[in-house]
Amino acid sequence: MITVSKEDYLKAIFEAESEGEAVISRTLANWLKVSPPAVTMALRRLTRDGLVDVRKDGRVRLTDEGRRIAKRIAVRHHLIERMLTEIFGMPWYRTHDEAERLEHAVSADFESLLVKKLGQGGACPHGNFAIVDSPARKRRRGYKLLSEAEPGQSYTVASVYERDSRLGELFDRRGIRPGSELYLRERNYDQTLSIDTSAGAIVLGGPAAEKIWVSSPPSIPAVKR
Repeated sequence: MITVSKEDYLKAIFEAESEGEAVISRTLANWLKVSPPAVTMALRRLTRDGLVDVRKDGRVRLTDEGRRIAKRIAVRHHLIERMLTEIFGMPWYRTHDEAERLEHAVSADFESLLVKKLGQGGACPHGNFAIVDSPARKRRRGYKLLSEAEPGQSYTVASVYERDSRLGELFDRRGIRPGSELYLRERNYDQTLSIDTSAGAIVLGGPAAEKIWVSSPPSIPAVKR
């Protein structure tokens, strides 16, 4: 039987792999905010059910069946986020937490209706795709982290870290959201960034800038004031 807890673990492994992390017990404890003993017990059950393999070096890998289930949940999460914003108008930074609660209750029939209504593919409100992109794939599309961007240039926000709604709300208040434009004025001595956005002149710390992927829009004028 696939329980909600098992689905959460499978999706966490899948997403962590997709984002380029080496998945070990500690990774899952941090990702799911649970204790190490709880992770150990969960991995035993998942291994027994043929959904994961735990290698001698401690790395956790999904089996084919585990990956199939994880992808299904990831796609449903993505569709729910889109539904909440595109149909119900929920603020983009709140959709992740709500989708985490609803993804387990979506039936195959309702999923088909969502696909029919919203269409295949497309980005979620955070600018991410249903199957999470690795940093390497983002870079191949020409994206870079805002923390790596060159001062004196305009950028378009491509995607934003979605597992922290408070951080997303902070970004939104400061004019940083998927699809928005910003102008990076300078990198300060303390590694903070001075930025012009639709909300005005702001200063953003390095750790926050590492949660934002940007692209360089051709032929789009700077929003510098």
